Amino acid sequence: MTLFTLLQTPTLPEAVPDTKAELQMLKSLPLDELLDKMVGGLVTLAINVAIAIVVFYIGKFVIRKIYNLVHRILISRSIDSGLSTFLLSMVRIVLYFILIVTVIGILGIETSSFLAIFASAGVAIGMALSGTLQNFAGGVLILLLKPYRVGDYIEAQGYAGTVKEIQIFHTLITTYDNKAIIIPNGGLSTGSVNNWSRERYRRVDWSVGISYGDDVDAARRVILQMLDDHPLIIGADEIAAEEAEKAREASRADAEAVAAADEPEKVGWLRRMLTTHHSRVRRHVSQIQERRAEAVAAAVKPPYVKPKVVVSELADSAVVLKISAWVKTPDYWSAYYEINEAVYAAFADGSRGISFPFPQLDVHLQQSAPASNTVQP
Repeated sequence: MTLFTLLQTPTLPEAVPDTKAELQMLKSLPLDELLDKMVGGLVTLAINVAIAIVVFYIGKFVIRKIYNLVHRILISRSIDSGLSTFLLSMVRIVLYFILIVTVIGILGIETSSFLAIFASAGVAIGMALSGTLQNFAGGVLILLLKPYRVGDYIEAQGYAGTVKEIQIFHTLITTYDNKAIIIPNGGLSTGSVNNWSRERYRRVDWSVGISYGDDVDAARRVILQMLDDHPLIIGADEIAAEEAEKAREASRADAEAVAAADEPEKVGWLRRMLTTHHSRVRRHVSQIQERRAEAVAAAVKPPYVKPKVVVSELADSAVVLKISAWVKTPDYWSAYYEINEAVYAAFADGSRGISFPFPQLDVHLQQSAPASNTVQP
């Protein structure tokens, strides 16, 4: 048979089997030969089913091992619980999908059409749930980038509250009056989010008005003494102590890393590789400590934490004093309300020569000349 003959041979009947022809062929077969074909087909099907069952259970065992391995890795890396749950779910779904497709292929079912159906269904579902998929993508970004965490006080989408849950499609926050607000993650991932709890310290500002003619320096001294005596107002010494403690903890961690590198060689190539770099780690530890000490010194400069009282405005009826002080973030509102009450208690009676002004309006009445009762002739 020549190459030209092979090219001219039709291939469509081979690619698409003729069912009627096969039935006619089976009818024409003798009974014993038909039984042989049926028995052979059943044996082949039984073998395929047995292989599929074995592959399925082996696949389940492998998936469980991979799942546990990924779980241990996420725990050892201190991954956020919400993100770890999402990643574990995705790993399990993908692995089971691959296992099911493999089992279907072993059973003799055409997987290409099966995958095509899934792809077309995925496109249709994606078009129908475009907003939901946007929220899903936003949830993944939030879990990965962590603009806020559970327990943070945030302000976004016109709402402010404490984050209680971060789900894949939405974030649940509770307001100060215990209202549960569910915000879709799509807007949170693309919009502005004010995270009040991200920083360790916050500055509290007050505005206090005193009357014109009152002694500003005397009011400043009273307010500064009040701030110094308040337990929630922090100063440079307290921040310096906390930052120094953090630097000492970091230095201890670096020292432990150096000590681990200095340990004698044990077993394993990883230990040998680590011991070859211990001298380099030792050189960098002192540099890291110096940079941290400089950062601590820069963070506790007096202008950053020292309470201040300045004249911010000469209003119509008052001289407005602006008070600024630093507190820990969880103590913000407690300090704000307590200092408000303390300032009012200090100046309300006027015993210190300081008084609170209020809008006044002076009305001057001018008496006109009396009207004459004389009647002109």
